Amino acid sequence: MTREGTADMREIAGDILYVDLSERRAWREPALHEDILNFLGGRGLNAHLLWKLTGPDTDPLGPDNPLIFGAGLLSGTEVPCSGRTTVTCRSPATRWYLKTSGGGHWGGELKFAGIGHLVITGRADHPVYLWIDDGRVEFRDARPIWGKDVRETDLSVKKDVGDEDIQVAAIGPAGERLVKFAGIMFSVYNTAGRGGAGAVMGAKNLKAVAVRGTGALRAAQPARFHKVAVECREALLAESGGEGLARYGTAGSVEAVNELRAWASYNFRRSRDEDVYPLSGQYLVERGYLKRRVACLACVFGCHRYTELTRGEFAGCYTGGPELETLGSFGSGCGVSDTEAVIKANELCNILGMDTISCGSVIAWTMECYEKGLVSARDLDGLDLRWGDAKAVIEMVRRIAYREGFGDVLAEGVRAAARQVGGDSYRWAVEAKGLEQSRVDTRSAKAYALAFAVNPRGADHLHTETFAEFGLSPEGRALIARITGDEKYADPCMVEKRAEIVRWHEDCFAVTDALGLCAFSSTALYGVTPARMAELFSAATGHEISEEEVMRAGRRIVTLEKCFNVRAGAVRADDCLPWRLMHEHTPDRPDPDAINAPEELDRMLDEYYSLHGWDLETSWPTSETLESLGLGDVARQLAAAGKLR
Repeated sequence: MTREGTADMREIAGDILYVDLSERRAWREPALHEDILNFLGGRGLNAHLLWKLTGPDTDPLGPDNPLIFGAGLLSGTEVPCSGRTTVTCRSPATRWYLKTSGGGHWGGELKFAGIGHLVITGRADHPVYLWIDDGRVEFRDARPIWGKDVRETDLSVKKDVGDEDIQVAAIGPAGERLVKFAGIMFSVYNTAGRGGAGAVMGAKNLKAVAVRGTGALRAAQPARFHKVAVECREALLAESGGEGLARYGTAGSVEAVNELRAWASYNFRRSRDEDVYPLSGQYLVERGYLKRRVACLACVFGCHRYTELTRGEFAGCYTGGPELETLGSFGSGCGVSDTEAVIKANELCNILGMDTISCGSVIAWTMECYEKGLVSARDLDGLDLRWGDAKAVIEMVRRIAYREGFGDVLAEGVRAAARQVGGDSYRWAVEAKGLEQSRVDTRSAKAYALAFAVNPRGADHLHTETFAEFGLSPEGRALIARITGDEKYADPCMVEKRAEIVRWHEDCFAVTDALGLCAFSSTALYGVTPARMAELFSAATGHEISEEEVMRAGRRIVTLEKCFNVRAGAVRADDCLPWRLMHEHTPDRPDPDAINAPEELDRMLDEYYSLHGWDLETSWPTSETLESLGLGDVARQLAAAGKLR
């Protein structure tokens, strides 16, 4: 055992493993203590590395775009819900900053191999996969498995290595074909899905990364670390929403979000669904589709689902999930209430390697184009893509993954598809910054609206999860009261105090990602507070950090991510929401404030930028703000590029 307070930080953080696919070369370097203290690990150190290794003109699908895997600082430890891995690169879908994350056990295995971060550059001259065995790296021929789906790839790699217990991150046919929303699949069913990281992996001719680790992690202060980890576990198990999450998964919230009229249906033309129960977690349990709950590393809830269809048209289908977002995108988003068809569409996305949110969104957009005559049956090779046609949805999922026919158009994402189809189709292309919006109807959730607008990766909830604004739990209402001074602001239809709510949540989420924790520990459930995260970091590293300092580190991460986009050309106008949500009401909420009006968003943006110390005209962080966060080198680079006020 390591004596209290004497552990080297490498024993908890691991090294950085660099891999150059072009040169078939790999080497390890320790992460600098200063960088861990400033960026905490995981997502934070990923952002720091991406900033250093790229420039404003880096091609997302070029060999110089690094693909960075960052296991959280606490991944692989006893801390509850610490099984997340962040993947960072320049997004081929948006051309902006991308961080996306996946659960499962892969990140912990990487840490057991002594690696905290894996940085992959270059492009192999033929398909390969990486075999990382306790830090030793082999480049193995992947030509025999190129073209296989994710499930087949996982089994083939394990057979090739001779160990069925290893962890594999892989892409499917969608990643090989550079589908702009291809994901990286961890342990088959856990995906880093948003923004096209799977396409970056495919462009590098990298089919998979397999890992085996037999080492151990050591906290600098083991007794203190264990004590705080137990406190976190007990706090999470005492949460009012914990039992429902465990029993029904994320889909347990479908009916509640629907009743709040924040459930995006029919491509966001409606904000609720009259027939939503068949898409709920409760229904999956009631009808026996749920076969077992699955937990990521160190999870106390097991919210992940494993479902099977044993009879009917899709008998033999089995898959992880579906999650709330998937049920929304392939279900209500496409006017489909057939539970089994949604499960089948989810299975296809998992094994072909695609993000379910974006995939369902581009199909719903096409349905509306078809209805309005901008896309014909001839364009779709005879496919009758009408609202509610579940079989057509499933077929289109397959065509997108293989870029067949009109699927090739949709594989570029909804922004590019709308430009190709033309007409008014951009109005119902529900995206911002080029990323298809996740399933919260932000016309009924104003903090989400602001968070989606300023999210550097696009209109999405997994950068700043402001679930507390709905006021659905006593813990959520208490948090809003702590942030704003009054519980009355736990009202999603209010505009007041949204900037404060968003900034707190984005700082907290950045810390959560950096430590490798799940959002269900800190910003959707609340047992792992910033104070406890500061305690965990201090006990793990032996370097004391306060609650204020850990949240400041979160703000440093968020600001650096913003600066990545500023360097790439982003301005205030890029912090926006989809046209439909800013200009159209739904029949479910015709009241005047049930829209993300441009003037309303501008007001929230002004308040948000002011809180951050960012320039109101450009949205750029100021020199003073960057210097105060210890990002002086970033300020100097932006100043040299003429992007600093």
